[in-house]
Amino acid sequence: MRARAWARAAAVLVVVVIVDQVTKALVRGGIAVGEEDSVLPAISLVHVHNSGVAFGAFAGGGLIVVALVTAALAALLFYFVTHVDKPLIWLPTGLLLGGSVGNIIDRIRDGWVTDFVKLPAWPAFNVADMAITFGVLALLWVIEQDSDERRAEVDEADAGRPRP
Repeated sequence: MRARAWARAAAVLVVVVIVDQVTKALVRGGIAVGEEDSVLPAISLVHVHNSGVAFGAFAGGGLIVVALVTAALAALLFYFVTHVDKPLIWLPTGLLLGGSVGNIIDRIRDGWVTDFVKLPAWPAFNVADMAITFGVLALLWVIEQDSDERRAEVDEADAGRPRP
């Protein structure tokens, strides 16, 4: 089961990185920096350079960005290693690692991250950012499922005890 969880997390990571890097390459090759093309009424494609983390926070932060990303990835890997038998834990792990690696590739290659999806009143983002967002939500769901199971076990154990 452990090997399967690692393989699944790795597969999700690889798919996220490939889709992220291909879409960013298409944007870099087809949309000038600062240009905006409307795709649907509420969605535009743009070409933005983001030197910060989520939504441009810590722009130009350099060492701070590296430290934040490193700490978050270390905590995620520790959690995955210590909970690898938890159902579906491989999914948020793969999404979070894949999104992080996709953005790290940009930072190493370019010094910034290419963002390209723009919604009204929302900063531009990319596939890696979507993977990270869904990864956080999936991780919270997996953790909550475990909490629900523990509560059910406690309730079941308490049901057999005499009441005072």
